Amino acid sequence: MTIFLNGRTREMTADTCIQDLISHLSLGKARFAVEVNGILIPHSTYAVHRLQPDDQVEIVHAIGGG
Repeated sequence: MTIFLNGRTREMTADTCIQDLISHLSLGKARFAVEVNGILIPHSTYAVHRLQPDDQVEIVHAIGGG
């Protein structure tokens, strides 16, 4: 299936959850937030939130500062 990740198309398998996507991108312990179709997804649901064809996924990295 095709999703849009940060504005670019990406092919994923049909049963992909957010946690699978995070693992595929090798984000590991990085600090980031995930939005799907404009809705912020809680970290506690990454393993159960299944992506759907044409989902608009935004992953934003947290940057420290002051």
